[in-house]
Amino acid sequence: MSSILSKEQIEHFIYDGFVRIDNAFSKEVANAALDILWQDIPFDRSNPGSWTEPVIRLGMYLQEPFIKSVNTPSLYTIFDELLGSNTWIPCKSVGTFPVRFPTGKLPNDTGKHVDVSFPGDDPENYFTWRANIRSKGRALLMLVLYSDVSSEDAPTVIYKQSHMDIAKLLYPEGDKGLSFLEIAARLNDLPNRDEVFATGKAGTIYLCHPFLVHSAQSHRGVNPKFMAQPPLLLRGELNIIDSESGLSPVERAIRVAID
Repeated sequence: MSSILSKEQIEHFIYDGFVRIDNAFSKEVANAALDILWQDIPFDRSNPGSWTEPVIRLGMYLQEPFIKSVNTPSLYTIFDELLGSNTWIPCKSVGTFPVRFPTGKLPNDTGKHVDVSFPGDDPENYFTWRANIRSKGRALLMLVLYSDVSSEDAPTVIYKQSHMDIAKLLYPEGDKGLSFLEIAARLNDLPNRDEVFATGKAGTIYLCHPFLVHSAQSHRGVNPKFMAQPPLLLRGELNIIDSESGLSPVERAIRVAID
């Protein structure tokens, strides 16, 4: 298959940390996923008065609509363009759904953070999980929209170029890296970055550098927001040693940061 991402999109990914893919999957696939998700939500789909919590977290989903949404020939080509062929593992499930509702209550999970990718001292405690400069275990962060998301619908906040800051933070720590809490404790010391809201129609996917800082926010709209944020897994670890011409865009972004 011929290339899908333009040179400008590749450069945007390297320097800003993400690329938006519109119409990555169909509205029909998104609606089929929503029908499954609503079966696990303790609210009445047709009665907004029953939506009493700002966030409901749902587990891993293996059904066909979810697998189809993140396993298309076009996405596979884009993964190859960002990472190189045979470096990533196709998604066999779609991860945690933090479904957000317009309740007037403030959610308690809106802090800036970086997703970590391998276990620390206590594998059962996510806050001890770690990230390192080679992004062990994680190729990309994906923000997958299953509902239409406007600026009022609690879109994820992406901090442009923040992946560069995290690369600089992780580089001195070597293979051991830093834990979720150790990274979080240092975020306020990093440069202020422009904010971008991850909005779009159902079927939109934001492919983000694994080091990108992001955060949730309160829902001020009308309809619930459905978004998954699964990782694309790495077969090994990123290469940041070879000459820049031999690096993938994900790897080049790290080299640009630490050189």
